[in-house]
Amino acid sequence: MMTVPQQVVHVNSPTEQRNPRTTEIDRMSTIGVLRLINAEDRRVPEAVAEVLPELALAVDLAVEALRGGGRVHYVGAGTSGRLAVLDAAELVPTFNVPPDWFVAHHAGGERALRSPVENAEDDSADGAAQLAAAVEPGDFVLGLTASGRTPFVLGALGAASRRGARTALVSGNPQGIRPAGLDVLIPVGTGPEVIAGSTRMKAGTAQKTILTAFSTATMIKLGRTYSNLMVSVRATNAKLRGRTLRILREATGASDQDCAAALAEADGDLKVALVRLLSGVDSATATALLAANGGHVREALSACAYTP
Repeated sequence: MMTVPQQVVHVNSPTEQRNPRTTEIDRMSTIGVLRLINAEDRRVPEAVAEVLPELALAVDLAVEALRGGGRVHYVGAGTSGRLAVLDAAELVPTFNVPPDWFVAHHAGGERALRSPVENAEDDSADGAAQLAAAVEPGDFVLGLTASGRTPFVLGALGAASRRGARTALVSGNPQGIRPAGLDVLIPVGTGPEVIAGSTRMKAGTAQKTILTAFSTATMIKLGRTYSNLMVSVRATNAKLRGRTLRILREATGASDQDCAAALAEADGDLKVALVRLLSGVDSATATALLAANGGHVREALSACAYTP
């Protein structure tokens, strides 16, 4: 199992090095500065593409945890922690997931989301304490750190591992040391930043890209979508009622009138209405089919011999 580090080994992170392509950036015109930043940003998707196999392993572990009744925890400090909080918050309205499915732990707490908290990221004991109190066996924990060595994150991962959770680390330092006991290392190499050490730039963009892909893929594997449509959304206001009607119409080709009637009969449950319209079964049967197939629309349709 992972041991909470007392001494951090300082391996020079690429994000802290000077970028030879941007040394003259302060002499450039405004459009020149922006073009150079944009050129560096275009390196991010390529770096993320290199770690997709490792990211897939993390997605599968998250799906396993959530299917088993566990939770997914994000852990980060500074920009990494703020991005983690953002991703976790957006999953609730986007995919109608329970608010405790994804939990973000940020060094320094809520206050650090708006203002820096002195030495919070260096407190490995606090990271360990937070996760020891929050994690259950069978959970999945995803840590994020640009340097690959943030003590708060490594301490949290160590405690989570000892609690019986599976763990992964998104690191912006491919040359960094792999923490003991870690299940998956995702070393995304975006290289030196435009401004040396400003990891809210390429490293942060890479983390945002990885988080969005990770959580979206997890939701897809859990059946929270049908095709590329958000079918788990619940219509709680006029805007969402319009969206559910549009999604149902696009997925089925049925008229607005038939879609509205199916939604009403399904008590606003878009998945139930979708299975009902596509398969021809009644809403009660559609509900039972979805329950028997883990909420997956395609699997529910297959169970009643529907062929798209």
